[in-house]
Amino acid sequence: MAVSAYEETVNAHYSQKDVGENILEALEKAGKDIKALTVEDLAPIEEFHIGGRKPTLELARLAELSEGMRVADVGCGIGGPARALAHYFGCEVVGVDLTEAFCTAASLLTERTGLAHKVTIRHGSALDLPLEDHSVDVVWMQHVGMNIRDKAGLFNELRRVLGPYGKLALYEVFAGPEPAEYFPVPWASGPEMSHLFSPEETQKSLRNAGFRVEVWNDVTQDATNWFRAAMEKSMKDGPPPLSRGILMGPEFPIKAANVLRNLEEDRLRVVQAILTLQ
Repeated sequence: MAVSAYEETVNAHYSQKDVGENILEALEKAGKDIKALTVEDLAPIEEFHIGGRKPTLELARLAELSEGMRVADVGCGIGGPARALAHYFGCEVVGVDLTEAFCTAASLLTERTGLAHKVTIRHGSALDLPLEDHSVDVVWMQHVGMNIRDKAGLFNELRRVLGPYGKLALYEVFAGPEPAEYFPVPWASGPEMSHLFSPEETQKSLRNAGFRVEVWNDVTQDATNWFRAAMEKSMKDGPPPLSRGILMGPEFPIKAANVLRNLEEDRLRVVQAILTLQ
């Protein structure tokens, strides 16, 4: 897969050594049977977005996912949402991620949860998906667009792989009224890696790519409340045994604190949305 210099930078930002093995080690220390894992065993760490498992299930219900639907999880990370959609809704999911270390971990964890017959992981770019035209019923994206400068290219590529009655399900972070100032954050070491559009700009770009908004819910306050509660709990009780620091390294507490500060100062918006083709 050919990648640009910028994509190499993004890949390096997310890459951690031995991600899958480190997760298995943490799970074993927590008393889990690492040879027969469940999606619930992995829930505290595998949903790498604000709110964890809850917003994944909410978005799936909004998208009216059902047994046998084919879903492309773009920016799938270590495969948490992909496995959740397969387990809870019976979907056939192909996860695509730019970070090879995440793909390797995702495949390992999918095997250990017994979901490899439902979930396939592929290494690839959101701007050049390794999928055929019109080959999926739903394109799924959670906290991915912040790293992608070419929004028009992204949305055109998502449209390409959707079938004629397909849906685009988004749970994304956008620019707030004030510019995001506090870095690093989980998706960017500095502003040069953070490409946030406002919700209004994003809707315009989506319409230009041929999408129609069916649901557009601003859930910023819920996201802020969740983040604040998670940070307060961590400060009181210490980091949980299955911390997202396994994915993001020792700077994760600083990155998380900066997300909360950006949210509290109206510098970020969090939206869940369902779109169909015009």
